[in-house]
Amino acid sequence: MKLYVLADMEGISGIRAIEQVKRDSNEYAHGRELMMRELNAAVAALAEAGVDDIVVCDTHAGGGQVRMDAMDPRALYETPNAGRLMPSLDESFDGVVLLGHHAKAGTRNGFLDHTWSSASWFEYRINDCNVGEIAIEAAWAAHYGVPVVAVSGDAATAAEARELLGRVETATVKWAIGRNRAKCLPLPRAHEEIASALRRAVASIGE
Repeated sequence: MKLYVLADMEGISGIRAIEQVKRDSNEYAHGRELMMRELNAAVAALAEAGVDDIVVCDTHAGGGQVRMDAMDPRALYETPNAGRLMPSLDESFDGVVLLGHHAKAGTRNGFLDHTWSSASWFEYRINDCNVGEIAIEAAWAAHYGVPVVAVSGDAATAAEARELLGRVETATVKWAIGRNRAKCLPLPRAHEEIASALRRAVASIGE
């Protein structure tokens, strides 16, 4: 079985303030560490569920958060580029996991809600429907006939994923307090929520 994990940063477990996702902040190093820990938890859960081919892409701010020396060796890692959102994604994959994602721009009680650029864009439309990054990435995957099988992030993200995709496994690891702060599950509980969602997702592939 072959799965693609596309990781963003705002929805990562333990990230609860905007300073943790900004590279010019003193809190960024901690946010990056939290992201790597969650990536490792996800890769471990997928491998233990029987996935033998895992590709991970770090999409936050164009990539660059992943420290290869700290990552689980059971996956391959790549970074996006201007021409390809998930560079090696093709018809050979069985599913896509959206890890650490956030709600679309304008979502009430969505932690750090935006669609690609909070500074430049407020509304993005596909077929005249207002959508966010989950929909954009799901559409990209659907071009290759690959389903999004699991999504993790805050409660608003999980709700957006279920409304958009129907049968998809979700893991809620935080709840927004306004837009710029969040209350989070402790990391062990959050990682177990993600692992459980991924196990269910792997079991459902083909259905």
